Amino acid sequence: MGTVHAKIPGETPQNLNGIQKETHIKEQSYETNVKDVDLQQIQARVDKINIDGLCRTKNDIVEDCIRDLFNAKDFQQVLLKAHKARVNLDELGCFKNIGVYIDTSKGANATNDGLEVTFDVKEHKRLTGGISTQVGNNEGSVLIGLRTPNILGRGEKVQIEYSRGSKRTSNFNLSFIKPFSGKNRPSLRTSILQAHSEWPNSGYKQLDRSLQLDFGFYSATLLKHNLQWEGTIRDLSTLSRTTSFEVREQSGSALKSAIRYMMSVDLRDDVIFPNTGSLIQVTSELAGLGGNIGFFKNEVLLQDNYSLFEDIVFQASLMAGYVSAISKEKKVTIADRCYIGGPLSIRGFEMRGIGPHSDSDSLGSNAFWAAGFHLFTPLPFRPGQGGFGELFRTHLFLNAGNVGDLSLEKASKGDIVEILKTNVRISYGLGIALRLGNVARLEVNYCFPYKFDKADQTHPGVQFGIGVQFL
Repeated sequence: MGTVHAKIPGETPQNLNGIQKETHIKEQSYETNVKDVDLQQIQARVDKINIDGLCRTKNDIVEDCIRDLFNAKDFQQVLLKAHKARVNLDELGCFKNIGVYIDTSKGANATNDGLEVTFDVKEHKRLTGGISTQVGNNEGSVLIGLRTPNILGRGEKVQIEYSRGSKRTSNFNLSFIKPFSGKNRPSLRTSILQAHSEWPNSGYKQLDRSLQLDFGFYSATLLKHNLQWEGTIRDLSTLSRTTSFEVREQSGSALKSAIRYMMSVDLRDDVIFPNTGSLIQVTSELAGLGGNIGFFKNEVLLQDNYSLFEDIVFQASLMAGYVSAISKEKKVTIADRCYIGGPLSIRGFEMRGIGPHSDSDSLGSNAFWAAGFHLFTPLPFRPGQGGFGELFRTHLFLNAGNVGDLSLEKASKGDIVEILKTNVRISYGLGIALRLGNVARLEVNYCFPYKFDKADQTHPGVQFGIGVQFL
C-alpha cells in the first residue's frame, strides 16, 4: 500500500514517432510517462471529518472510532487510519453500509495539505432477521435469527438465534451485547443458552442450559482476549440401550460453574486457504466455583503457513490439551475430557476414534497432542486465474497424535514424555479441498491409517470433512 501508479500531470508526451497516416485518418500514439509515488512522502493532514447518515447512533461512540484520523501526518497514514476507522465503525454493529470518501479540504479554515474525509453510513433497521445455513464440527445447520441492533444508540444489540443441525444438534441463544468506547475495543455479552448434542461415538447425549457473561477486548490490533463466566445445568443421558456401563454411570444432572480465559491472534491472509501467516489460540478453564463439577483445563492451537512457490502452500499445525481434577469431591465428566480423531483432526480415524474405548464407546483421556503437515496446491487442470478452479485445492497430508491419562503432579518430566510418545498414531493421504464461501471448507480425502492401537476405530479410504477449523 506504500506506492501507487499515477500519471504526472502537465508532462509532455515524450514519443511522438508513432504517427500513422491512412486515407482520411490521422492518429497519434502517445507513451504516457508513469512513475511510482511514495505515499509517505506526500504531506497530508485531516482538517475535517464528516459523518453522513446518522439517525439513532450517538455522536460520542462514533467520534471515538474516528478520532485517530486527526493524527495522520502523510497520505499513507490517512489511508490506513481511514480504513481502521471504517473497521471500528463496522464492529459497532450499527451500520449496514459504510462508504469512505477522501477529498481536498475546502473553506476558510482549509490548510495547504489539508484533506476532508467523509463517512457515508446507512444504519440498520430497528428489527432485522433471517434464515441462513452454517457449517461446523462436520455437520450443517439451519440458523434462524432475529436482531434488534443499536437499541440505545451506542451499539447495544439484542439477538435471538435458534439452530438445528444435521446430526440432531440444536442450539438456542438469547444475548445482549454492549460495546464500549476505548482503544482496546471492549465489549460485554450476556447470554442465556440451551444446547443439545448427541455423541454416538461415545454413546451419550448432552443437554446444557447455561448463563454466560463474556468480556472481550483487544490488547493489540489482532490480539483478542475474552474473559468468561459460565454457569451450566448439564444433563447427560444414554444414547441407546447398547451404551457401555462406563458411560451409563455418568448419566444424570450436574451443576458446573466455570471461569474461562481465551486468547487468539490470527495473522493469516485468509481463513479458508491461507498462503502466509500464523494462528495462535489458547484456552484455559477453571471449573468448580460452585456445583459438583471441578477441573482445570488448558488447550492450545498453533498454525503456520509458508508459501513455497506460487499457489503452493505448506501448512504445519499443532494442538494439545490437558485436563485435571481439582478435588476428590468434584468430578470430571465424560463431556469434559479430551478427544482426537476424525476428519477435522487426525484424519483416517473415526470421530473420537483414538484412545480408550468401552464397548465401542470412546471414553476420552485427560491429555492429548496432535500435529498436521499439509501441502496445498492448485488443481493441475484448473481454469484461468479467478475462475471456478480457484475454489479447489489438492491436498496432501500427514497427521500424528496421541492421547494418555497422566498426572502432572505425580509424574516426572520423563514419564510424561514417554506416555505421550508411546504408541503414536500416524495417518497420511491425499484429496481435494473445496472453499465454501468464506465460512467453511469441505475436504474429500483418501486416508491411509499407518500406525494405530488395536482399540482405535480407524477409517481407511474415502473420508469427508466439513468445518471451519481443521488440524
